[in-house]
Amino acid sequence: MKDKLKDFINQLLEEFDDREPSDRVWSAIQKDIFGKGGRSIFSSLSVWRAAAVIFFGLSVYLFTANSYSEKKSEKKEVWNLQGELKDLESFYGDQIAEKAAFIDKLDGYEDDLFTQDVQKLDAMYEVLREEMRTSPSEKVKDALILNMLIRIDLLNQQIKKLEDSRKRNDGKKEI
Repeated sequence: MKDKLKDFINQLLEEFDDREPSDRVWSAIQKDIFGKGGRSIFSSLSVWRAAAVIFFGLSVYLFTANSYSEKKSEKKEVWNLQGELKDLESFYGDQIAEKAAFIDKLDGYEDDLFTQDVQKLDAMYEVLREEMRTSPSEKVKDALILNMLIRIDLLNQQIKKLEDSRKRNDGKKEI
């Protein structure tokens, strides 16, 4: 049976090719597919262009809003770091100043090694402060705090040496 149909189509192939459906048939098909108007609103090229522009605008807005919020949070973090550092500098700076004034009061012997160590720590502290101004981070803040703690410890050691020396001198005077 397939062969008969195939033969029939092959014999009448030319007649099939030269005939086209009328415009009325195509408009009926179009109405069935797209509805009453014949054209769908979604087939319009201008609608797709407008949708692409809106999508592009929304993407740009979301990208810039996200990077703005990231920059804002970074600035907030930097302000927090610098605020914490100011508080700690004030606290430890007062302790360092008190201990240095106490050492000056004791009028003990001058220790060149102590003076050199303090000068080195001061120089490192200034370098770290400059680093904190240019590119603040938690590591730099920690290094600044460690520097201040080392200076306090060094001052405490010097005070202990001076007091021990004074006690020995007072003991020698009594004898």
